[in-house]
Amino acid sequence: MYENDPQGKPMMVREAAPAYGATPPAQQWVTAADFKTHCLRLIDEVMQSRGEVVVTRYGKPVAMLVPFSEAPVSLFGHLSGSVAEYGDLVSPVGEAWDAEG
Repeated sequence: MYENDPQGKPMMVREAAPAYGATPPAQQWVTAADFKTHCLRLIDEVMQSRGEVVVTRYGKPVAMLVPFSEAPVSLFGHLSGSVAEYGDLVSPVGEAWDAEG
């Protein structure tokens, strides 16, 4: 894409912003150069706001930074393998004992 500079010479526009209203409100679009400059700040913003960042190169989206979400821990099987087995716990042991006493 080419445009003219103030002197009338043609110049190439390397990266362009997306058209107004083209992105959902939860997404932020940044150029690759801006992403390189502000990478750590953008990572912190995505982590805190749970939004998304779309990285563009020459005006086209090439990558997306999204928040990482771990799968919730299941209640069933969570302690699997953490308890030792001691044999049969419900059959009589063969010893006399006094329950009242």
